[in-house]
Amino acid sequence: MLSQFLQFLLAGLTVGATYALAALGYTLVYNASGMINFAQGEFIMLGAMTASALVAAGFPLLSSLAIAIAFTTLVGFAMAKFAVEPARTTSMTSLIIITLGAGQVIRGAVEIGLGKGNHALPGLSDDRPLNVLGAALAPQALWIMGISLVIVITLFWYFNSTMHGKALVATSHNRLAAQLVGINTMGVLTFSFALSAALGAIGGVLLAPITFTSYSAGTMLGLKGFVAAAFGGLGSSVGAVVGGLALGVIESMTAAYISAAYKDAVAFVLIILLFLLAPHGLLGAKTSDRV
Repeated sequence: MLSQFLQFLLAGLTVGATYALAALGYTLVYNASGMINFAQGEFIMLGAMTASALVAAGFPLLSSLAIAIAFTTLVGFAMAKFAVEPARTTSMTSLIIITLGAGQVIRGAVEIGLGKGNHALPGLSDDRPLNVLGAALAPQALWIMGISLVIVITLFWYFNSTMHGKALVATSHNRLAAQLVGINTMGVLTFSFALSAALGAIGGVLLAPITFTSYSAGTMLGLKGFVAAAFGGLGSSVGAVVGGLALGVIESMTAAYISAAYKDAVAFVLIILLFLLAPHGLLGAKTSDRV
């Protein structure tokens, strides 16, 4: 009984770690601009699909992952520079629609270039499961949780110990004041898009060996990443991590003890309850923003 519970807990934490990376991507862009980037899920898909295509073409695995992450980061940079930045003076609604449109362009390009089928990606190590107190744990799950932990620690150091990180935090608190003290807030916005794309790609290449990937995989992952960010509290990096892990565990326990048919519905039930009962999330600021 305990081993079964542990099995579902580990599965939830594994998937939750990727939700946390997606949620951190939403949080970065939200803090830098006050907007929601609904193309975040497509960054996850693009990273995984690019890596899968490169491996299938004969490239070494690690080189493929590095190229896929760098390419997705470049796409995020280009999206900020050529789609969002020129429209920065328009309404927030228009900017959000632009991110939705950019996401559809990325998805359509991948569908045309790589097809509609599922694609596999090898894991980073041997796929023989490890025994953890009677529960089977895939080595790729350890990679997901370990790399996610390293990224969270690195981001914490970046935001608290570097001038560039502090500039991003200052922009999130008051964009006008940040401009008055000489911070390039447009550069911060572009950087936040590139970094959120990199986080999405890392999540995608880590998760693909467990779940496969396809041109449409980013839609659900992106929505769940948004739910995780909202659950933890939009704008809170710690909340994004807590929200992602919590959502993963709740999904896994629902599939285990209620029905796997309701697993994907949990996220949307959760977001409805959240907006009704605690619209600021678990760790969000107690302010009201129109996004």
